[in-house]
Amino acid sequence: MINPDAKELWRAPRWALALLLALLGMLGPFAIDTYLPAFAGIGDAIGATPVQMQQTLSAYLFGFALMNLFHGALSDSFGRRPVVLVGVAIFTLASVGCALSTTIGQLVIFRTIQGLSTGAGMVVSRAIIRDMFPPQDAQRVMSQVTIYFGVAPAIAPIIGGSLFVHLGWQSIFWFLAAVGTALWIANFRLLPETLHRDHAQPFDARTLWRGYRKLITDPRFVLLALASGLPFNGMFLYVLAAPVFLGEHLGLAPTQFWWFFTMTISGIMLGAWTSGRMAGRFAPRRQARVGFVLMSAAAGVNLVANLLFTAHVSWAVLPVAVFAYGWALVIPVVTIMVLDLNPQRRGMLSSLQAFIGSAANGLVAGVVAPLVMYSTVWLATASLAMLLFGLVAWMVVRRYWPEVTEPVDLSVETLALGVQVRNVPG
Repeated sequence: MINPDAKELWRAPRWALALLLALLGMLGPFAIDTYLPAFAGIGDAIGATPVQMQQTLSAYLFGFALMNLFHGALSDSFGRRPVVLVGVAIFTLASVGCALSTTIGQLVIFRTIQGLSTGAGMVVSRAIIRDMFPPQDAQRVMSQVTIYFGVAPAIAPIIGGSLFVHLGWQSIFWFLAAVGTALWIANFRLLPETLHRDHAQPFDARTLWRGYRKLITDPRFVLLALASGLPFNGMFLYVLAAPVFLGEHLGLAPTQFWWFFTMTISGIMLGAWTSGRMAGRFAPRRQARVGFVLMSAAAGVNLVANLLFTAHVSWAVLPVAVFAYGWALVIPVVTIMVLDLNPQRRGMLSSLQAFIGSAANGLVAGVVAPLVMYSTVWLATASLAMLLFGLVAWMVVRRYWPEVTEPVDLSVETLALGVQVRNVPG
């Protein structure tokens, strides 16, 4: 169900809308990757232990996961644009709070607020894309978004490391506040309202509960959400463990972290570009299969290599980059499958998909990463395990609900219906 006024809402090139939405989505990675190079330095400055500093990451991710339950549902009722603008504004103010924090408690509180707000752009942008485009075009736009979005986490640790070295750790959060301000102004001026007034949903507790209950009891949705969210953590685990993995295992200085982030994000960007090229040429399930095969091969080789050899920067980062490439092939098509399960509730679907993924992220950050990050073998084992869980979820969907893995182009469906109507006798 596309907004019937879509062509009138955005007259600029499609890539320009993809860029605007990618800038919204980049807030999340920026809020993580920019401050990772300063992790130890922030702890020293405010008297926090490594475990306490890890909680600033976990608090952000759990806040992100919790509010993701509501961003999309709110946008289904009040519109996409207001939710985006309010979310970016709160993120900006929370970034100022982080910069002014003097204790670990204050920093955890404002990091939580950052997490609660920053998901609005990522969640709502998915619904905006499906509001505006049929499946094949939506896949291309999502691929473009991923390509542009990939630039942010690639440069974030470089910026964060430089700011930390030259201006101190507070400058990282002042930078995030400036980014938030610029994004709010850009979206206030440019972002259209893509939710058609006839598609808006009532906003009341009973209606919301029925919507949530319907989706969370739908095995198709749960399995697709797991198929997209769990494999991501096979890669994200290394991002979370970056201070130890890069600093201790690979012997890199904070200003050298860009080696890892650049290769990983390059894998995501190249995979997204490939996904865009495959749209309309390859069946979605075939594209997802290729992605899962690549991730499985990368994770398996990574584990074997770490069992046989001592991790070294010359090879230890490459399997993660290949894994990222495979994940970028899977995520655009699976996301469209999720959004098409219930076109009237795209915002809620996007919210719940993001919640499941983010809850897994928070669990990995707070529990798994601290347990496995001091061993490259355990890191590789955990990465492979998370991929396998996601792969099993995908295989179950393919086995029992094969029709879900082939999103229907509504424009084609409508054309076919029109032909049938014209051929009715009399």
